Amino acid sequence: MVVMLSQWSKQRSSWGLLFVSALALELTALYFQHAMGLQPCIKCIYQRTAMFGILFAALLPLLHNTSLTRLVAYGVWGLSAVWGFMIAYEHVDILSAPNPFFAPCEIVPNFPSWMPLHEWLPDIFAATGDCLDDTWQFAGMGMAQWMMVIFGFYVALLVVVLAARLIHIFKRP
Repeated sequence: MVVMLSQWSKQRSSWGLLFVSALALELTALYFQHAMGLQPCIKCIYQRTAMFGILFAALLPLLHNTSLTRLVAYGVWGLSAVWGFMIAYEHVDILSAPNPFFAPCEIVPNFPSWMPLHEWLPDIFAATGDCLDDTWQFAGMGMAQWMMVIFGFYVALLVVVLAARLIHIFKRP
């Protein structure tokens, strides 16, 4: 099983699956925003950015599958998934705070000055919602809680894949 997972992680199909899953989540977020009218808050925008990080991490080995691109992709995937989890956790913390009106929630995204995504692509990266809006629910959990689950899954998946790779590499005769 470890060898199979290790070998599959080197194939384009595994990176394609990661890419498709992140793309599906991005498209779902845009559907929620533009079709259902659920406006994203600043935390949602940062989580969306982290999901784009996972999407672009998967794109690297899809375009050029080498050991170096996979290594870079693992790093970007890990940073994006952990960052997304942390932002989702902060968002859940804001929503569950005893007095959420004192919780920090900016209005304008703090993107680098050399890459103001909220100005370049406002339909995707502008924060037009309120961090306290938790109207969407599925199976008893809100959007921020589901994003914790999703990013947690991406982190766990990365740990399993890297563990399989390391076990396979160091177990070779």
